[in-house]
Amino acid sequence: MAPPTETLTAERILAATEEVLRRHGPAKATVVDVARALGVSHGSVYRHFRTKAALREAVTKRWLDRTSEQLADIVTAGSTPEHRLRAWLGALFEAKRHKAGDDPELFATYTVLADENGMAVGEHITDLTGQLTRIIQDGVAVGVFTAPDPAAAARAVFQATGRFHDPCYAREWEQPGVEEEFTAVVDLLVRGLRP
Repeated sequence: MAPPTETLTAERILAATEEVLRRHGPAKATVVDVARALGVSHGSVYRHFRTKAALREAVTKRWLDRTSEQLADIVTAGSTPEHRLRAWLGALFEAKRHKAGDDPELFATYTVLADENGMAVGEHITDLTGQLTRIIQDGVAVGVFTAPDPAAAARAVFQATGRFHDPCYAREWEQPGVEEEFTAVVDLLVRGLRP
């Protein structure tokens, strides 16, 4: 239990919520469980998050933002646009594989939460395709990619690689040959972007 003198912050509540979700799963986890884990009243939690749904949406957004933040550095890296595109897609695949493989119970929980929180997922996808758009725009600017509409190209690349980042395919991510399949798809997409 947390010391009562420690300041209750939204971040502490989200971290405790993640742990409660890991232990109890999304169907059984309650705000009272989160409050108990923090050593506070459930009213204290509600002062930061007005509803259980708002708390679940915030923890979902926090989880999704971790992936976005990992990828953001690749967008502005000093390498070529093609290298950044390949690195970004590879990092997305690896991040999703690690989330699914390292903590399958929590991954299953977040899959349920993501289904509940379409707005957070939509914002996440918008952020990710925005990152891809910047990489493709950079490639167009230096003449290594051709794309009349970089945003449309980014959405197409994202959708074409869905098998390697959409949670509904998580069971396939550890299958033999998946890395080769991923590389083949990325090679095809890169060739399609070249002038």
